[in-house]
Amino acid sequence: MKKIIARFLALALCLGLLTGCAGKDTAPANGDSSPESSSGSSVTEVPSLKIAFSPYADADQIVTATEPLEQMLQAKLLEKGYDVKEIDMTVGTSYTAVGEALSAGSADIGFISGGNYVLFSDDCDVLLTALRYAINKDSENPADWNDGTIEENTKDMSTYYRCIILAGPTEKGQELLTKVNNGEELTWDDLNSATWSVLGPTSASGYIYPCLWLQDHYGKGISDLEHVVQSDSHTTSVARLASGQVDVMVSYGHIRIKNAPLWESDFGGTAPMVEQTGVIGVTDGIYNDMIAYSKTSDTMADEGFRQALGEAFMEIAETDEGREIISVFSQVGYTWGQDSDYDGERAAQELLKSLEG
Repeated sequence: MKKIIARFLALALCLGLLTGCAGKDTAPANGDSSPESSSGSSVTEVPSLKIAFSPYADADQIVTATEPLEQMLQAKLLEKGYDVKEIDMTVGTSYTAVGEALSAGSADIGFISGGNYVLFSDDCDVLLTALRYAINKDSENPADWNDGTIEENTKDMSTYYRCIILAGPTEKGQELLTKVNNGEELTWDDLNSATWSVLGPTSASGYIYPCLWLQDHYGKGISDLEHVVQSDSHTTSVARLASGQVDVMVSYGHIRIKNAPLWESDFGGTAPMVEQTGVIGVTDGIYNDMIAYSKTSDTMADEGFRQALGEAFMEIAETDEGREIISVFSQVGYTWGQDSDYDGERAAQELLKSLEG
């Protein structure tokens, strides 16, 4: 009997210890029953994260390229203690539309240009500044870009880029290009006789900096040009240039790197892009685009979540799959950004307002 009682007591003690151990594994001492991240800390649940992309390319192209981002971002954020239940990714109909979404809080974060950010910076702030590979042509002399080769990315990272004014295969486009390559100065009448494709007025390379270039060289702005077509994306401008709908387009300096492979197959070019296009103007440097967050978003009010989100994007961009995703934006990585980085953009915007009236 004594042995039976002893065994019973031993069993009871063992069960008690096991129960105690199980309690430590499943419930913290403070009673919080939240799940744990990979680091062992409790997880904060985030119902949704709404991401808006500016139309850097065709909407379908962006949607396809960014499809894997949802799961990658959820996994990274879970590692950092945030369980994001749903990620909603959309492509804005224009650059301005994304800024408006951030301002209203209908988007939590947005991939936007510096020009767009300055316009809406009362209601959003910089999270990350994008990094791009520098390209092998950086001269402000347009003829230096017309050596018969397409621009190439280098291995150097850059926080700025230039806007180029690109002439196309039309008779007028080639007339302007020939003058530039012969070392002749283009006149205002030369440019005003061409049809231009530009983007909305908040696009740095699609409007603001070309306007400043015109002012610097001719004392005029885009609004003074007689033949202007506004496109919804740089891709649309390329398509219009290839088809001969416009003579000239404005865009970022690496536009041909992205679109040369598609010039004939997708856009209707009749010869390689390097043979049918050329640079007739080059602007000052433009600080890179960014990931901005909405100040009116309840989700982004959590400073810890903002930190985790920024880290997640930077870490994703360091993977092969992540680099493939963000290449649709011509971006190769991210660094922490700050509002003062875009003071130069503010000065440009103020000058633009005075020029455009």
